[in-house]
Amino acid sequence: MKRLLDITAALLALLTFGPVIIALCIAVRLKLGSPIFFLQERPGLNQKIFRMAKFRTMTDQQDSKGNLLSDKIRLTKFGEWLRSTSLDELPELVNILKGEMSLVGPRPLLVSYLDRYSPEQARRHEVRPGLTGWAQVNGRNTTSWEDRFSLDVWYVDNRNFLLDLKIIFRTMRIVIKRDGISHSEHATMPEFGIEEPEDHP
Repeated sequence: MKRLLDITAALLALLTFGPVIIALCIAVRLKLGSPIFFLQERPGLNQKIFRMAKFRTMTDQQDSKGNLLSDKIRLTKFGEWLRSTSLDELPELVNILKGEMSLVGPRPLLVSYLDRYSPEQARRHEVRPGLTGWAQVNGRNTTSWEDRFSLDVWYVDNRNFLLDLKIIFRTMRIVIKRDGISHSEHATMPEFGIEEPEDHP
């Protein structure tokens, strides 16, 4: 039933937002150049790696040594708007159709985090990652990593159809209000496993 909901909702969303997606492709190409999409490997169900797609929101600015500047510097005003409205997530509908993601589940994080999880935290990979999740409607990017993973595991143990519907409706409200986009001084979340400076709780 969950997979049927995923496919149906993703198809309807692609049809509904088709013109918006086309317009965003043009806007990203004009404002940020190519590539239009940001593709990155992420761990999915049972830690199987897949390529997640999002609209590009950052430039390729580098320092004098050729290293990319921080996310906060490279995130443009247009990219910030894409993130605040969650429109940058629309390409993930294709990941849902392919069965790599679900509408609801723990958000797919970086592959480099896999060996940093505790056994309990790693349980977040017992379900497909989601476009939105329990952690996203309970603080989004403003919660600590520990709290976020606890919420993810709680979802794994308590997931059901009605809970998914509740998360979807709460997500719509949060997106409209644009709550919890960033964490402290970061564009979104600080890197997991890297200790924050003392003035950043």
